[in-house]
Amino acid sequence: MSLISINNLTFKYEGMINNIFENVSFNIDTNWKLGLIGRNGKGKTTFLELLQGKYEYNGIISKNVEVDYFPFDIKNKNKMSIEVIYEIVPNIEDWQIIKELNLLNSSTEILYKSFNLLSGGEQVKILLVSLFLKENNFLLIDEPTNHLDIETRNNIIDYLNKKKGFILVSHDRNLLDKVVDHIISINNTNIEIQRGNFSSWQENKDKKDNFEIVQNNKLQKDINRLEIASKNSAKWSNEAEKAKSKKYNPETTIDKGYVGHKASKMMKSSKVLEQRTQKAIDEKTNLLKNIDRNENLKIIHLESNKNPLVLMNNLQIKFNGQVIFKPISFEVNNGDRVAILGKNGIGKSSILKLILGKEIQYNGEFKVVNDLKISYISQSTEYLKGNLKTFVGDNNIDESIFKAMLSKMGFSKENFNTNIQEMSDGQKKKVLIAKSISEQANIYIWDEPLNYIDILTRIQIEDVILQYKPTLIFVEHDETFIDKIATKTIPLDKV
Repeated sequence: MSLISINNLTFKYEGMINNIFENVSFNIDTNWKLGLIGRNGKGKTTFLELLQGKYEYNGIISKNVEVDYFPFDIKNKNKMSIEVIYEIVPNIEDWQIIKELNLLNSSTEILYKSFNLLSGGEQVKILLVSLFLKENNFLLIDEPTNHLDIETRNNIIDYLNKKKGFILVSHDRNLLDKVVDHIISINNTNIEIQRGNFSSWQENKDKKDNFEIVQNNKLQKDINRLEIASKNSAKWSNEAEKAKSKKYNPETTIDKGYVGHKASKMMKSSKVLEQRTQKAIDEKTNLLKNIDRNENLKIIHLESNKNPLVLMNNLQIKFNGQVIFKPISFEVNNGDRVAILGKNGIGKSSILKLILGKEIQYNGEFKVVNDLKISYISQSTEYLKGNLKTFVGDNNIDESIFKAMLSKMGFSKENFNTNIQEMSDGQKKKVLIAKSISEQANIYIWDEPLNYIDILTRIQIEDVILQYKPTLIFVEHDETFIDKIATKTIPLDKV
């Protein structure tokens, strides 16, 4: 066992006003399997980069192990996959590579294919194998399951369960629950480590947040009561002091000795009340700092007076004249939330594009209601550019509603002034989600909306869907999201 020790770590990027980390201190056991969580933009990837020594910082990061980062930067993707592994892990033997691939439930055939011709899931498997073949190193794994189908995700879950000694950045709650034994949470004001998985961390955080909210309300009542009592004591004391200075009249004036004693006592009482008030105020200021308020989003959907909105009967998508999955039949009615499931490349996105009116070849029956208002979230964010004001104008959406939704999903004032192409992948995805839920539509079509989206925002999105019950057709690989949201699931199987 060895430790990575972080002491008084403070860091911000050049040109930024606020620190990303400030006087952060904690220790990491290199045998742990840690899940790293936090809102988009809180510094998860930055922290991994600091561990790799990529930036100058204040404080101390002490470690006696080498660290390696996933995903590796592959300079020549035209090489065979086994050559890619040899470059990352020189002097490794073939039997060791094959053993790791077997643990990932992957065929050895991918070793002898060009890396750039592999599917996204196959590329991830090659890079994960390379990572874990680097023995005795502490591993930093940054969002390995984005864009991967459920089957490949489960292969990675099984694989990581057999490993230890890593930090895993992921927004997949199912993955975190099944794999990690500690959680590092980047909060608003600090970084905390807890033993357990995501669900146990969430339960503990909810209990702590609820306690702080109750304590905050109690302290506020105490502060109000103490302030009133302190003012009354000070007022009585001042009046008594004035009475001492009045001309003595044995018939109307109270004994000055008694008045002076009483005034002094009341003044002391006032001072004590002020001290108690200040103490309560100090206690109150230490509460609620790390509570991420799960503010409610809003969808104003339009219900059609027709049903079904979409009908598919024995439908099969064709690619280059060949059908790519077995026939499917389903209809979408008002209020349905339909999840399209299946392996990557099987045609899920093509079904969505067919509903959107794209020219897609198909067999079978397909109908969509005329004049259907559709709001769409694309899988890709690469086309996004310009600033948010331009984006609002180009998409003809209400700017105030759009920005309110982004703010509730954790956008800061600084984010609003950033060009979209300079935003993180998670922030770009939030731009598309905010746009979609700001639009009035009969049906919402979302293609992998949650890639790169932090867990708190995923919960917000689940809550708004369950509250407003829009008609939704979506492709997603987050099993927790699917289980909570879908009223129908349509699995696609290869022919």
